[in-house]
Amino acid sequence: MVVVGVAGSGKTVLAARLARRLGVPHDELDALHWGPGWNERPDEAFRAQVREALRGVRWVADGNYGKARDLTWGRANTLVWLDYPLAVSLSRLLLRTLRRVVTREMLWNGNRETLRGQVGADSLFPHAVRSHAQHRRRYPALLQRPEYAHLHLIRLCSPRETERWLASIPSSGQVL
Repeated sequence: MVVVGVAGSGKTVLAARLARRLGVPHDELDALHWGPGWNERPDEAFRAQVREALRGVRWVADGNYGKARDLTWGRANTLVWLDYPLAVSLSRLLLRTLRRVVTREMLWNGNRETLRGQVGADSLFPHAVRSHAQHRRRYPALLQRPEYAHLHLIRLCSPRETERWLASIPSSGQVL
């Protein structure tokens, strides 16, 4: 199962909760993508790590990396799309970023978010705004492609809807 959505939508939190509920491993693609010093891993190294992470029969992964979509979407049986209003994701992103900056929370491979890192065209906030419209345009088209026809789509449009859906999943460890 793969969970997708814009930055701040809650992909990682939901994926971790799903993995615990289903009793399967959880892999956060950001942790595989970002090396020390916020350096992107080379594409083939990243893809090799994704292949290794998804080698099991059952798993939950979260992330939107197009360069690994054939691996994540291709191996998943279910795609959970957190398609929240942009304001919801941006407010969550703001709160998460402030918490991480203030607490100096350690992320993947020794990386930490900084206020300076949130300024500029390549920061998370402009990225979230751009990707919100892109996902709404691209995901429906991608899901029509033959290589993704096997995916069971769960499109959740609000945090409340997500909570109801999550509560409906038995914690028996059965794949959806």
